[in-house]
Amino acid sequence: MSKAKNLQTGHIGLNVTDLTRSLAFYREVFDFEVLGEGMDGERRWAFLGRDSRLVVTLWQQSEGAFTPTLPGLHHLSFQVDTIEEVRATEEALRALDAEFAYDGVVPHGEIGTSGGIFFSDPDGIRLEVYAPFGADPADAPTAGAPTCGFF
Repeated sequence: MSKAKNLQTGHIGLNVTDLTRSLAFYREVFDFEVLGEGMDGERRWAFLGRDSRLVVTLWQQSEGAFTPTLPGLHHLSFQVDTIEEVRATEEALRALDAEFAYDGVVPHGEIGTSGGIFFSDPDGIRLEVYAPFGADPADAPTAGAPTCGFF
């Protein structure tokens, strides 16, 4: 018997170096609303979500930049309904001069129809926005492995 019958991902907490900068980025790219924010001495925090549902918490308590060489978060992925929404997010990111792992929308695998964009937030945290359908079948950027794996 399962200990938790209805287990779901709740929210994701991210350590950031500059809460003001990260708040601006996440609100612009994902249209999150600030559900709460506060301070504990020098440390600041913010709860972000949509329709009163908590999605991401930001914790200003870090130095440096995200590195994929240490254990921990690989990337944070958000699903949208259509590939047009992915492309609209890409446009917003380009206006912010965000760093992309690949050029434009790419499929998740060889000749796949799901796909998205892979990019970094201001602290280098790797993010993805994808749609389950609508990415034109094409060669994946990484042959023989999922696109969202080794980047």
